[in-house]
Amino acid sequence: MIPAFRLYFLLAIAIPIALLLAMLVNQQTSIIGTLLFDCLIVGLAITDALRVKSHRVQVKRHPLQRLSIGRDNPVLLSVRSANQTAKIRLRDSYPLEFDVSQQMLEADLNPNSDEELTYTIRPSNRGQYKWGDIQVRQLGNWGLAWHDWTIPASEQVAVYPDLVMLKELSIRLTLENSGTMRRLQKLGMGTEFAELREYGIGDDPRLIDWKATARRSRPLIRVLEPEKEQTLIILLDRGRLMTARVQGLKRFDWGVNAALSLALAGLNRGDRVGVGVFDREITTWIPPERSQHQHSKLIERLAPIQPVLLEPDYVGAVTKLVSQQTRRALVVLITDLVDVTASTEMLSALARLAPRYLPFCVTLRDPLVDKIAHTSTVEITPAYNRAVALDLLAQRQVAFAQLKQKGVLVLDAPANQISEQLVDRYLQLKSRNQL
Repeated sequence: MIPAFRLYFLLAIAIPIALLLAMLVNQQTSIIGTLLFDCLIVGLAITDALRVKSHRVQVKRHPLQRLSIGRDNPVLLSVRSANQTAKIRLRDSYPLEFDVSQQMLEADLNPNSDEELTYTIRPSNRGQYKWGDIQVRQLGNWGLAWHDWTIPASEQVAVYPDLVMLKELSIRLTLENSGTMRRLQKLGMGTEFAELREYGIGDDPRLIDWKATARRSRPLIRVLEPEKEQTLIILLDRGRLMTARVQGLKRFDWGVNAALSLALAGLNRGDRVGVGVFDREITTWIPPERSQHQHSKLIERLAPIQPVLLEPDYVGAVTKLVSQQTRRALVVLITDLVDVTASTEMLSALARLAPRYLPFCVTLRDPLVDKIAHTSTVEITPAYNRAVALDLLAQRQVAFAQLKQKGVLVLDAPANQISEQLVDRYLQLKSRNQL
C-alpha cells in the first residue's frame, strides 16, 4: 500500500480536531480522539488498497523486436480494466543507460475498457539488454491509497544498427527501380542493355537502334543501365579513432550504419557486396555475395562488433584484401583521419589499390568541429578553440588532396549525414560507369 494525497489531507485534519477537543474538553480526551480518528482513516486506506485486488487492471508489454540505435523506438503497453473505473500509474523496467521519453505512465480507464500507453526509448549502444518487470499502481475507489504490484515481463532485447534508416532507404531504392520515382541517372548512362522504347524529343540520336527501327518502321532507341554483378568491398575501421562519440553515438556506430546502407544500395543494384572489419588485423570477413540473404547476414554479423582502443593496420587489411579479392572491385574504406603525418600508413595503403581497384576513402567528420570552426568570437578561449578547429580541418584537406592525387576517391562528411551522402555517391559512380 502507498498512501495517496487524500489520506495525508484527512490525517492533517486531525490536528485542528485535537486542538478543538483540548480546548473544549481536556488534553487526554484530545489525544484519544485524535488516535481513534487516525486509526479509522488508516484502516479505511488499507481497506481501500486491499479492495483493488478484486479488480486489478491487466497490463501487457508488446514483444520488443530489434531496436535501432540512435532512434526513438516506441514501447507499447496494453492495459485492460475490470468492471470498475481505474486510475493507474505504470513504470517499466527499461535499461537505465538509455534515454526515455516518460519514466512514469498514467491513465484513467473506464470499466471494461482497453487503452494503449506508449513511451519511446533511445539506445546509445548496440548489444543485448534486459527489460525487467512492470511496476503497477492502481488507486482505490475511495482515493485513499494506491495498491502496488509487479507484473513479470522480463525479456532480452537486442539493439541493432539503425534499422529504421535501412527500411527507409530500401523503400527509396525500390521506388527508383520500379520507376515510380524519376531515376537520377539520365538515359543512356550505362553499359548494359535494358530495353527498347520509342524515340522521344530530347533523346540522344546516338542511341537509336537502326535495325529495330527498320523492322518496326518507327525510331526506337536502346535504354542502357549501369552494369550489374560488379564487386563492392567495404572495409570498416574499428580502431582508436572510431571509439570517439559524435552526436551521441560512437563514430564506429555511424560507420556501421553507413556500411549497411551502402551494402543495401549495392545489393539493390545487383552488385556483389562483401565487408571486412579490422583493427590490427581483419577480425571479421564476410565474402562478397549478391544473394537475397546477404544483407541480413551483414546485419547479424556486424551488430555485436564494438570498436577497440587499438591503432588500425591499414596495410595489413589491404594486403589481405588483395590476396582474397583478385577481380576488380570498388573498395570503400570507412574510417577517420587527423592529418597527413598521423595517416601516412592509410595513405600508402590506399595508394596500393590503384589502379587495379577503385579505392574510395570515406571519413566521418565531427559536426561539432565544423560548428566551432565557423563560429566567430572575440573571447580568448573560444577563439583559441576556433583556431584549433580550423587547423584540424585544414590538415584534413591536405590529406584528402594527397589521396586524390593518388587516384583515390574521397568523401568527407559529418558522421550523422554520412550514410545518405555515401549512398548517393555510390549511385553516381554506378550511373557514370566509373567502376
